[in-house]
Amino acid sequence: MSEPSGFHAPAFLDADRPPVPDLVVPRGVVPFHLPNRPVRGRLVRLGALADALLTRHDNPDPVTRLAGEALALVAALATALKFRGSFSLQAKGDGPVGMLLADCTEAGALRGYARADEEKLAALLAETATPSAAQLLGTGYLAFTVDQGPDMERHQGIVGIEGASLADMSLHYFATSEQLRCAIRIACAHTPAGWRASALILERIAGAGGIAPDLDEAAQEEAWNTATILASTLSDAELLDDTLPPEQLLYRLFHTEGVAADLPRALAYGCRCSRQRLSGILTTFAEDDLDHMAIDGRIVMTCEFCNFNFSFDRAEMRGAQVE
Repeated sequence: MSEPSGFHAPAFLDADRPPVPDLVVPRGVVPFHLPNRPVRGRLVRLGALADALLTRHDNPDPVTRLAGEALALVAALATALKFRGSFSLQAKGDGPVGMLLADCTEAGALRGYARADEEKLAALLAETATPSAAQLLGTGYLAFTVDQGPDMERHQGIVGIEGASLADMSLHYFATSEQLRCAIRIACAHTPAGWRASALILERIAGAGGIAPDLDEAAQEEAWNTATILASTLSDAELLDDTLPPEQLLYRLFHTEGVAADLPRALAYGCRCSRQRLSGILTTFAEDDLDHMAIDGRIVMTCEFCNFNFSFDRAEMRGAQVE
């Protein structure tokens, strides 16, 4: 049944997404493993999805590049989840980029943003045109969170920011918090086709249980070292090249060791905001707070992920009762 002319669903019923790109990259993540070696990994190519996500915010290139790296990294980590949920990265520091946040569901719904202080950023860019992640973030912490939904306890690990790049910071986290040995390559740049972001992650897995039955511990360690050396030869240009198929790139890197690609995973524009969701948040505020938020009878809330403004009629909003 069609809706009457002029009908508008109440905010608490309006779950439609705002007008943002409906974009899916079918082969955004290609998992792979090295047969008879204690090595598995994932190659992430955001393709046009990177440009769609990153251009929602008008940030200077160094900030956009950092946000793109975070998106590629969480896409690689979230698609390893064996359950429904999401994986998020959050970095908070006292540098020009006070907040960096990216998250991705196990199904590949991806979103993120970076919040920058204009004055601090201008001062840093006056010193260097290509600041490192450490210079952008400053002193603070890095947190990785696995969220399995409202009925499950969240798992979160937090470490201090250490390392020059986001890859270095992540390796520090995995070494200290998860005791997981990894190799991480991340790249993000503005190309003739727009912004592109990509990541390659290798993980050292236990050789027991049939993974590498013919290799003793010393041989397994040598195989891991060989894989990481080969991965280090990967250039940013190769990572970001849309015309270079993932399987061809993996073969170029690891053909001497043998490499097998597994089923690819899709990535999608994944901001999950809606008027319904934000209306629910507004109902948690007291009436006086809602009055202060209103301008000319309207309350405007901005989704920081997709940078879309939602406008609510103050007269229709009922806040929490405060005793």
